[in-house]
Amino acid sequence: MTDQKTAASISTAATSQAQTLSGAEMVIQALVDQGVEVMFGYPGGAVLPIYDALFQDNEAHGPRLRHILVRHEQGAAHAAEGYARSTGKPGVVLVTSGPGATNTVTGIVDALMDSIPLVVLTGQVPTHLIGTDAFQEADTVGITRSCTKQNYLVKNIRDLPRILHEAFHIATTGRPGPVLIDIPKDVQFAQGHYQGPDEVTFGHGYNPRTKGDAARVAEAARLIAGARRPIFYTGGGVINSGPEASALLRRLAAMTGAPVTSTLMGLGAFPAADPAWLGMLGMHGTFEANNAMHDCDVMVCVGARFDDRVTGRLDAFSPGSKKIHIDIDASSINKNVRVDVGIVGDAGSVLADLIEAWKAGGYQPNRQALDDWWRQIDNWRARQCLSYRTGDKVIKPQQAIERLYALTKDRDTYITTEVGQHQMWAAQFYRFQEPNRWMTSGGLGTMGYGLPAAVGVQLAHPGSLVIDIAGEASIQMMTQEISTAVQYNLPVKVFILNNEWMGMVRQWQALLHGERYSHSYSESLPDFVKLAEAYGAVGIRCSDPAELDAKILEMIDSPRPVIFDCRVEKNENCLPMIPSGKAHNEMILPDDTQDIGSVIGESGRGLV
Repeated sequence: MTDQKTAASISTAATSQAQTLSGAEMVIQALVDQGVEVMFGYPGGAVLPIYDALFQDNEAHGPRLRHILVRHEQGAAHAAEGYARSTGKPGVVLVTSGPGATNTVTGIVDALMDSIPLVVLTGQVPTHLIGTDAFQEADTVGITRSCTKQNYLVKNIRDLPRILHEAFHIATTGRPGPVLIDIPKDVQFAQGHYQGPDEVTFGHGYNPRTKGDAARVAEAARLIAGARRPIFYTGGGVINSGPEASALLRRLAAMTGAPVTSTLMGLGAFPAADPAWLGMLGMHGTFEANNAMHDCDVMVCVGARFDDRVTGRLDAFSPGSKKIHIDIDASSINKNVRVDVGIVGDAGSVLADLIEAWKAGGYQPNRQALDDWWRQIDNWRARQCLSYRTGDKVIKPQQAIERLYALTKDRDTYITTEVGQHQMWAAQFYRFQEPNRWMTSGGLGTMGYGLPAAVGVQLAHPGSLVIDIAGEASIQMMTQEISTAVQYNLPVKVFILNNEWMGMVRQWQALLHGERYSHSYSESLPDFVKLAEAYGAVGIRCSDPAELDAKILEMIDSPRPVIFDCRVEKNENCLPMIPSGKAHNEMILPDDTQDIGSVIGESGRGLV
């Protein structure tokens, strides 16, 4: 590795000092200098100079920069997200102007909402044609201004090296996010002096704060030490901080004796096997996690943003508790929920400082109070809120996920999901023990995310088992990316919980709209086995509970991409559930379904 870095450094120095490059060549050289190994894209007229430069670079230096040809630009963005989320490295996207750029917007918004570092390179018509409604022209910078962390229109070749390196810095530091660079075709052809990452001077004052304020950290430690009913509420920021942050979270939880819960995006930061783990919280969280959040007296929020799917009714959210919020994004603190102690900083850095402050204060947890707190939590656990009835005639979706977990937990496994009921069942029943193993669309809730994300994950981890847990409706948003998997010999597995409904839509229509199932039934589904075979993948179908394990093992052991059509109970609801606008202690449990009207109100008005 050291020899490779030295060679790359020498190459960079030689290139920057001795060569004049075209704009297209600068793009390729900058990606190499930034350590990019894989990018996802789709060619078109406005980026052909870059694709030509990539071809010539591969001819000259071998495949030091691998390009993956997706089937749709949205797929490129999601694949880059999966790559980034599973590695901690930035994902890179290359697409053309106009529809190429606009097709990436959903993935860009998804990355912004979930704090995923992306660098998106888009082609643009020549500068003298901008504003003339030229062929495949779109105001890409204007369109993406609100959904990127930063974006650029490069008008002069002199600015291109700086902007390329600056984009990676902005995407990966502070709260990660997507950065877009729009490069007109004439700038790609223009010649200029290339500068390496260490030679450019950034044109911004962006310097995110990573170290927490010492006085506030000390105050947080004092509050935790005085707590009788503490809880750690953790989110994706812990995972974004790196593996060390997850290790520090485990250490601090053990020192304080406090229970730990997590948002959808934070799953895996704390091991599900740990007795202190309460499960996921929020709309489809566990009874024990939500009630503990409601009744706690000190809440420590680490790397989460008090999303509405977590908080429920804001004026009833964790009443009476002291709230500590640790987040690298200063704008997130006091944005949705007023807190008593706000600490701006990187989750890992602040957790390390909290541990030192705890030691320096000579603090010990209140064991008697904690024993009472854990007894109450055990009473909530005794409700067994994730229980369900099985049978020998039909596969329950919860059962399918439990069996999938049982048969893959001892393997090197990564899970992606689409969006809907299957996503929530996966979050509830697949027990993650490590960070960066769970890739899902949280903030935007993007159907179609899972399969291209799995492609990105598999490229990052070629020897691992990568499974996209899908629904039969969601998978059809991006089914074509199975072709990408086949082309590049990526043995991703698509595990479809097929209930022939848009399941979460049907559930809400059943609970809130008088069982008026308006356009939520999938009336013309493909034969997924034949569809898989048409793409050159493997198709498997299972509807018998007795055959489920054997069929899952067949899927796992296949060296090829697989689409698994798992036929499950059609009308199963995903519970527990907090209806929107309700408090954490107003949950619907599986045995409450006959009294739903009394829980959510007769009309359900105001619920979304």
